[in-house]
Amino acid sequence: MSAPVLTRLKPFFGPALALALLAAAVWAISAQLAQYNLDEIMASLFSETDRDVLLAFGLTAANFIVLAGYDILALSYIGHPLPPHRPVLASFAGNAFSNTIGLSTLAGSTVRYRLYSSWGLSTGEIAKIVVFTTLTLWLGLFSIGGIIFTVRPLPLPDWITLPFSTTRPLGLALLVPPALYLYAAARKETPWRIGKLTLLLPPFKSALLQVAVASLDWALAAAVLYALLPPWANVSFPLLLGAFLLGQIAGLVSQVPGGLGVFESCLLFLLSPRIPAPALFATLVAYRVVYYLVPLVLAAALLAAREALAARKSLAARESALEIGAFLTQWFPVVVPRVLAVLAFLAGLVLLFSGATPSVHERLRWLEEFLPLGVLEASHFVGSLAGLGLIILARGLHKRLDAAYFVTSGLLFAGIISCLLKGWDYEEALLLTLLLLALLPCHKFFYRKASLLSEGFTPGWITAIVTALGCTALLGYLAYGLDSLATDLWWAFAYEDEASRFLRAAAGVAVAVLAVAVLRLMRSARPRHAPPSEEDMTAVRALVAAAPETPPHLALLGDKSVLLGKKGDGFLMYGICGRSWVCMGDPVGPPATRAELAWRFREMVDLYAGWTVFYQAGRENLPLYLDLGLSLMKIGEEARVPLPEFSLAGQARKGLRYTRNMVEKEGAGFEIVPREGVPAILPELKAVSDAWLAAKHAREKKFSLGYFSDAYMLRCPQAIVRKEGRIVAFANIWEGGMANGVRQELSVDLMRYAPDAPASVMEYLYIMLMLWGREQGYQWFNLGMAPFSGLESHALAPTWARLGSLLYAHGGQFYNFQGLRRFKDKFDPVWESKYLASPGGTVPPRALANIATLVSGGVTGVIAK
Repeated sequence: MSAPVLTRLKPFFGPALALALLAAAVWAISAQLAQYNLDEIMASLFSETDRDVLLAFGLTAANFIVLAGYDILALSYIGHPLPPHRPVLASFAGNAFSNTIGLSTLAGSTVRYRLYSSWGLSTGEIAKIVVFTTLTLWLGLFSIGGIIFTVRPLPLPDWITLPFSTTRPLGLALLVPPALYLYAAARKETPWRIGKLTLLLPPFKSALLQVAVASLDWALAAAVLYALLPPWANVSFPLLLGAFLLGQIAGLVSQVPGGLGVFESCLLFLLSPRIPAPALFATLVAYRVVYYLVPLVLAAALLAAREALAARKSLAARESALEIGAFLTQWFPVVVPRVLAVLAFLAGLVLLFSGATPSVHERLRWLEEFLPLGVLEASHFVGSLAGLGLIILARGLHKRLDAAYFVTSGLLFAGIISCLLKGWDYEEALLLTLLLLALLPCHKFFYRKASLLSEGFTPGWITAIVTALGCTALLGYLAYGLDSLATDLWWAFAYEDEASRFLRAAAGVAVAVLAVAVLRLMRSARPRHAPPSEEDMTAVRALVAAAPETPPHLALLGDKSVLLGKKGDGFLMYGICGRSWVCMGDPVGPPATRAELAWRFREMVDLYAGWTVFYQAGRENLPLYLDLGLSLMKIGEEARVPLPEFSLAGQARKGLRYTRNMVEKEGAGFEIVPREGVPAILPELKAVSDAWLAAKHAREKKFSLGYFSDAYMLRCPQAIVRKEGRIVAFANIWEGGMANGVRQELSVDLMRYAPDAPASVMEYLYIMLMLWGREQGYQWFNLGMAPFSGLESHALAPTWARLGSLLYAHGGQFYNFQGLRRFKDKFDPVWESKYLASPGGTVPPRALANIATLVSGGVTGVIAK
């Protein structure tokens, strides 16, 4: 497999492994429970006494109090103490989310960042807290696991082929990291330097507290499960603690959210000989509810109440209803689609789970009296398909897709009808009705004109959907047992044959999933854009002539779409390649117009689920791009020569004087041809251009560079070099407009020469143009951008900067980056940084590839000259 393919597939390796482990866990659980039915499990689940449940909740509360010690110790470590209730809240919320969602460094750290940043901690301090608490978690697991596996080793199952038969060797290995950590803290030789990494260890007492608090945390978490075991269970606490820790290690390593399935399968293998599988599985379900679900609901409620209180205080501080409306207008479009997406996913789960479990027999018999069997069968099948559609479309709702809104509304309506007709499940129908009523008034929040599933599925979404389908299959298997796999059930149609209806619905869901994958509905809709009209180009030409800067002249090529300001005093030009909507340069116009254009462009791109990109952005507009939510990446530097200071006098200009004299001694001469005179020389310019392209074995570029066309050339004055009366070189001139009564910038675009032109004719053209521009009163001459110039190569610089610096230094076989910089340095320019503004993450490299395609006129041009 090639390296590019591996790079593209790399983000899916982790989720694929997690899904594989989840599938293995589901298989293991189903194998353990194969001889039991759902009724036995449910009977065991509801046989817990009040005392057991209350004790479990009490131990859970004690455990979360101990967990607060993680954050308190972390705040002490960074020297930023807070009132005790704040780290308690941050710890409770962060751990409640990380326990349930899994990926603790992601879920828990996100919650902690939201809280600690609002309390005045910097990003660096929060990062230290996250690292400290994560380290504490693993220290406790290694410590108590090492002790229990060494002192009370567990026998390993026979099917595990290892050189040892108990967990004692594993326990000894787990004790090594905590021992080394405490030893290092006791020596007080800090900071430690490991390569370029500096590690500042806490004092020995704090390190010892870390180990003690974390070990107590794990012991209390196991005690919650122990309290929920049946009183007659033949299991001691040390034995349960060992099995619990082994299951938690497997769950953490698997990265399955919350260790779901992996943790349960481990405990079923280790403890089911002592406890019947139905009772143990019911205990594990109760444990998930008590230790995971209830704290998660409480944490979510606390965070919601805190955010609502903060918003209420913010609103109370506002002085008018208009400001309140503006506040709501700002946040509702962000919050509502996300909430509805989650609710739609849950509604899909309700329909799938309902289709996988038996109906209430009394209701089914009541329906049998007047409802045709065919209607019931069809309703059951449609309900399961609607559930699948809702969990898939939740992604589209999250991305605010217009099509997802309409299709979800239809599926909710179909789900309501199916719930009533397949078993009179009015409770489910009521839930779906409430969601439909909440969704219908919110059409304005779903405005993006992209196809369904336009942004594809992220690994996280794929994991969630596959997990939902796997749980549905497991639930159906537990409900109907091996009967659900009998082939004769395919053709069994009767009111009491619910297993057959589940089998047909499961097959329909599988076919629908395959169809979605094959049809690739997740591709974005093609944006509808057209070349600029003649009316638009008339307005653009006037704005280009008035602009002080010269890059807006690229709009005269007509190869880019344009967006005009509402007042007609500005514009921006853009091209589209893939998902990248690339604005060439900065918007043109006054500051207020530039901001208006940038936001309108951002909103337009968002309609098609694209990426907003500004290429060769200047530093003046960087705050605007940050306000748009874009990331900035330096891509090079632009050279501008101050013309009032430019001359050929002095020792420093000796080389430039030599170039001018040498070219003119060969009989060449420089002249400016105004626009009115260009038609007469256009055929000669065309001949020079064609000869230049043939000699370079090159093709015309576009987008960020000009190309030879009659219409474009006729709109610019031309600087030409004649030799013996014949044109041997030319450059079309970009003239900037006035600012404060002074001409601002002069530049050139196409510079081409014939094979028999004098050597250094291009440098000669630059020299003579600068001298001419100074005489005409221009302030600057723009030499254009030097790619990758000025990027930092420091070890702490961003990865892109270091790669660009490496390419600048050693990429001469691809393009003479250093030579271009040296050539421009001859004129002593002022260098100004240029940036790429785009979404962050993995988007910038892909956006740059799309820009290369735009510049080269297609993918073929990227790999050919």
